[in-house]
Amino acid sequence: MKKVLVTGATGMIGASMIEQMVSDDIKVTAVIRPNSKKRNNLIEHANVTVIECDIDNLLSLKGSLEKDYDTFYHFAWDGTYGDSRDDAMLQEKNVRNTLEAVELAHHVGCKVFVGAGSQAEFGFVEGELSDNVPKNPVTGYGIAKYTAGKLSAVMCARLGMRQSWGRIVSTYGPRDNSYTMVMSSVIGMVKGERMSFTKGDQIWDYVYGGDCSRAFYLIGKYGKHGKAYTIGSGKSRLLREYITAIRDVVNPELEIGIGEREYYPNQVMKLTADISELTEDTGFVPEVDFEEGIRRTMEWYKGENK
Repeated sequence: MKKVLVTGATGMIGASMIEQMVSDDIKVTAVIRPNSKKRNNLIEHANVTVIECDIDNLLSLKGSLEKDYDTFYHFAWDGTYGDSRDDAMLQEKNVRNTLEAVELAHHVGCKVFVGAGSQAEFGFVEGELSDNVPKNPVTGYGIAKYTAGKLSAVMCARLGMRQSWGRIVSTYGPRDNSYTMVMSSVIGMVKGERMSFTKGDQIWDYVYGGDCSRAFYLIGKYGKHGKAYTIGSGKSRLLREYITAIRDVVNPELEIGIGEREYYPNQVMKLTADISELTEDTGFVPEVDFEEGIRRTMEWYKGENK
């Protein structure tokens, strides 16, 4: 791997992965939204070239990019939270954007295409996730992710490219969105707020963002064609243990309201990742435990909000 193209480059996974690649002397072209508010998430480095382009206009880059890339990472996606997850027209557009990303990847010389999937592709599953588990997505977001993964694999095979897919279970870390459970908890607790939660009986798997990005990096280097790898830590804990760990790192004296909120309708109570195939094919092993990851996340948030 010498030169890569990355969409969704300002997100937690993309930005962290680019830092890792730069340290290995890989040249990166980062495609970001015009006037992106997250542009400062990207490392400034001679090996990083930034191009502004709307995700639904990727093919416009055909005339400006050289044909010497080897790997394409597609992280960009619209409608990832809230009501937009069930916006059928928007999610259908995401599928088309993914296929156009494949077309662009082929045009610029890539032999490898890596896409980012989600645990939402499985639907309501109680247990350990692997590609052997049946998929029955129930949200527009999950349906679109699953469709994009399958169709991009077909298209890549026809174009002589290797396609690999990474399904993310749950991540956290610096650059994460403020509305996630972990980041919103870190923010609230840093501010000294008393926060309310459910009983936290869910059994969950959280992987540090830097580890998740390294998993994608390795999938690009060593993944197999047509495989969809589940990305997690491979370890699980009760959600209330995660919440308590966040409190203990941020402010051990802070009171937290465990059990003060009701579960969401159709709450999944067990969701963990089987990463054995990912480890076997790519050598991926998580390096950052949850408490250390929270310390890094807290310090990043404080630094961003001085």
